[in-house]
Amino acid sequence: MPLSKKSQMVQQALEKHNLALEVVELDASTRTALDAANAVGCEIGQICKSLVFRSGDEPVLFLVSGKNQLNVPKVSAELGMRLEKSDATFTKQKTGFAIGGVPPLTHTTQLATYIDRTLLSYKQIWAAAGTPHSVFKLNSSLLLSLTGGTIIDVT
Repeated sequence: MPLSKKSQMVQQALEKHNLALEVVELDASTRTALDAANAVGCEIGQICKSLVFRSGDEPVLFLVSGKNQLNVPKVSAELGMRLEKSDATFTKQKTGFAIGGVPPLTHTTQLATYIDRTLLSYKQIWAAAGTPHSVFKLNSSLLLSLTGGTIIDVT
């Protein structure tokens, strides 16, 4: 069965990076980290949550291990920016994707991206691929080159 339009966009972005990674669409939901871990059969920590925040009108993306919660006051202070969780409209406008399916790459707008150091402790991780039912598996070390992100401690 062909991929949905949003998942095709992610697959094409991966191919532009010359990566042999495959987007898969599942019957089960991958909207939450727990849903995704159950659907693909991995530890919750191996799920790369894409959390979109805003600093004023600027989008900020945090790629966070499924086992961690972003410590917003701490991270906000360390980065020197006021962070607010973005709503569904802002997220879709700035990324091109709905909450629950935001991939780590190929967004509508250039996003400042921060990567949870914990994700890099896993060799293989799973990330959203455009919809709340699609994911792709990758080596965690690829997150840096795919996103241009900065590694931080989020807890």
